[in-house]
Amino acid sequence: MSEARLHTQQRSSHGGQENSLWSSGFGTKLEAVTPFLGKYRPFVGRCCQTCTPKSWESLFHKSIMDLGFCDVILVKEENTRVQDVLSGRAPGGAGEGRVPDLMKKEVYRILGHIQAPPRPFLLRLFSWVLLRFLNCLFLSVQLHKGQMKMVHKAAQAGSPLVLLSTHKSLLDGLLVPFVLLSQGLGVLRVAWDPRACSPALRTLLRRLGGLFLPPEANLSLNSPEGSLARAVVHAAVEQLLVSGQPLLIFLEELPGVQGPRLSALGQAWLGLVAQVVQAGVVPDAMLVPVAITYDLVPDAPRDVQHASAPLGLWTGALAVLQSLRRCWGCRQACIRVHLAQPFSLQEYTINARSCWGSRQTLEQLLQPIVLGQGTVIPDTEKEQEWTPATGPLMALKEEDQLLVRRLSWHVLHASVASSAVMSTAIMATLLLCKHQKGVFLSQLLGEFSWLTEETLLRGFDVGFSGQLRCLVQHTLSLLRAHVALLRVHQGDLLVVPRPGPGLTHLARLSAEVLPAFLSEAVGACAVRGLLAVRVPPEGPWELQGIELLSQSELYRQILLLLHLLPQDLLLLQPCQSSYCYCQEVLDRLIQCGLLVADETSSSRPACDTGRQRLSAKLLWKPSGDFTDSDSDDFEEAEGRYFRLSQQSRCPDFFLFLCRLLSPLLKTFAQAAAFLHQGQLPDTESGYTEQLFQFLQRTAQEEECVDPNLAVSAVWTFRDLGVLQQMPSPAGPRLQLSPAFASRDSQERLEQFIRQFICS
Repeated sequence: MSEARLHTQQRSSHGGQENSLWSSGFGTKLEAVTPFLGKYRPFVGRCCQTCTPKSWESLFHKSIMDLGFCDVILVKEENTRVQDVLSGRAPGGAGEGRVPDLMKKEVYRILGHIQAPPRPFLLRLFSWVLLRFLNCLFLSVQLHKGQMKMVHKAAQAGSPLVLLSTHKSLLDGLLVPFVLLSQGLGVLRVAWDPRACSPALRTLLRRLGGLFLPPEANLSLNSPEGSLARAVVHAAVEQLLVSGQPLLIFLEELPGVQGPRLSALGQAWLGLVAQVVQAGVVPDAMLVPVAITYDLVPDAPRDVQHASAPLGLWTGALAVLQSLRRCWGCRQACIRVHLAQPFSLQEYTINARSCWGSRQTLEQLLQPIVLGQGTVIPDTEKEQEWTPATGPLMALKEEDQLLVRRLSWHVLHASVASSAVMSTAIMATLLLCKHQKGVFLSQLLGEFSWLTEETLLRGFDVGFSGQLRCLVQHTLSLLRAHVALLRVHQGDLLVVPRPGPGLTHLARLSAEVLPAFLSEAVGACAVRGLLAVRVPPEGPWELQGIELLSQSELYRQILLLLHLLPQDLLLLQPCQSSYCYCQEVLDRLIQCGLLVADETSSSRPACDTGRQRLSAKLLWKPSGDFTDSDSDDFEEAEGRYFRLSQQSRCPDFFLFLCRLLSPLLKTFAQAAAFLHQGQLPDTESGYTEQLFQFLQRTAQEEECVDPNLAVSAVWTFRDLGVLQQMPSPAGPRLQLSPAFASRDSQERLEQFIRQFICS
């Protein structure tokens, strides 16, 4: 058998030889894969109807379904001219009035750290260079015209635009401003992270519209330097919003940085915007969730040791040249820029507070159940804020800090929900979750089409279309460094994921598919937890289908898993109750055919909703109010039972769903097993490194080890009360809590986690 590499463009005899590999052995006609269900493609990105009903209605473009895409890198030079856009729109200074010369000089010094007036000639030159770079590196940069229409409509309302984006690549901060500039929205000011840029690069980015927080802004509230810096930053943001220039804030941490998903710096900027709106300086601000998806991210995540190293001008130029040299003449990857429906910050602030209910820590919710000291789950939501408050955000009131954090989760949920699933993510998911040992290409073609259709059925868009064989060929050519293609007898090809770093790369790509199947994956793992104590894990599917699962048991098991999984993964909307999500999970399991109602064990059919007794509480309870206990409202759930469906496709689909969450859950289980081996007390970073090395030593050949999962395990165990953070002269250090000091309690924790894992 010889290994074959696939290329999309055939420019030589080698390309013709590879084409013969594809054409041999496939005599059947393959259908085209299109991102449509029926006549229309699924629309994604509607704002929350609970928190922003007026925006949901007024800012939606009625004919969005009829509008197609435009390729941004096909714009002409006239699309990026900016002289008229800049006239009269540059923000002013930090304030007026008579101040001492020394104070004025200090204010100008701090203001120089934050921003600089954009230079039209430099903007045009840089836009031209970036356009050439994108044309050399990417096949297309797609933008939905209907989404752009909604943003234009929101901009015409008169309120400043604040775009809140995910952060997949360092290219994002240049790509989004270029896209919006080419679409006539004006010069976008970008809130950059100073840690990512050298001083020379910061100077250039400020001239292109970049904003940076000065170092003094992170000093304590009692520091006079910090107070002055925060005052200047606040005034600069006021002038920026008053001038009407759009602002881009990244809500996620830098690519490659380990730790919580939400960016403390992004929340600091968002907190400043919220302060300006609440103070009445501007009546409102329109928030636009943004997401960027790549076939392949152009800059791979940096090593842990170099994650905090700033990017310099020469380093960046060298990286660009290397990318051009590597990709010259073989543009293959595509980018999709997503702009979700804008919504009013003022409207969200008013409505969101009414949805806030009581919350408890993960330790209060789960620890008694894990240790066998209780069985009842408290009827409250989980409080899990994985973002340290820094600098300007600390100057907010506690209630406003909570508002900013929950708004960030809300927007991040909207951004992820509007992201298209790329073909590389579909392929990586199939190879990791269904065919880790390899799969024949003839079978892979059909499963690629199946997973694409299942993704569309769940309301998620996909970032590709075309003939199935060409799509799979193109996708495998993009993944050629991580996938081996072996020619076998009868002209077929065997597709095998490469071990080691290749598996880790595929795992990161497959994470883009998880949001589309997250509800079903949670439900499948919860069902596995229920069956784990009744049926041996290796028992046949028919034997497992005999077991009756009551609705109340399913609710309880889903709740346990929801509390265990980190908020960074779930991205639940803060206005959504956990009990509502439990019902959504159960509905999804029924809709996808995994669960069927058992009518014989209930006095009336489970689908008979017409005769359900509504309690008095439900009759008067306002919509969205989940502060009271809902346990009494599920009394009738005791009489509803379900079985696993016996359809032939169900066992494979059930295993596929469970494997979507297996990497995280297996890491948590391994972290529980490591508790008695770890050297404690230790710093958080030190113990995380200990755990990561343990995971690498114990990983099997087909398993990938992701350092970010190790970080999630340590943070979750800290919230659960397994690890305690104790002060010391050298700084905070982790140690085992007394509740989990014994081997018995550690084994209980491991067993609790492993019940959700399906091998």
